[in-house]
Amino acid sequence: PLFGSDQQQFCLRWNDFQTNMVASFKHLRDEKSFCDVTLACDGQSCKAHKMILSACSPYFKALLEENPAKHPIIILKDVPFQHLTAILEFMYAGEVNVAQDQLPQFLKTAERLKVKGLAEAPQSVKDE
Repeated sequence: PLFGSDQQQFCLRWNDFQTNMVASFKHLRDEKSFCDVTLACDGQSCKAHKMILSACSPYFKALLEENPAKHPIIILKDVPFQHLTAILEFMYAGEVNVAQDQLPQFLKTAERLKVKGLAEAPQSVKDE
């Protein structure tokens, strides 16, 4: 407890916490503020935040823990750049739009990168 334990405790709650955090992450990404990791594939690259990658993917978390460089460059083999940008959009915003014909391959990529919320996607999505 912050100030003595025999007193009544008050819970201070920031009602827009989640909304604000999501907006802040998106803003930091757009501004490229505090970016501390570069992801490269298909001869193209984009910057991101270790904390977001680690929070959204055990694959990236393990990779970044093993390589505690200040600003690592992670080269992703066999990942289309389009998939990478869509996955980052998903990680930062919590949602992304993917064309139907791209979906199976996209989910495969997400599976390989162990993206939470996409990797354990139910396989019943295939065809309806």
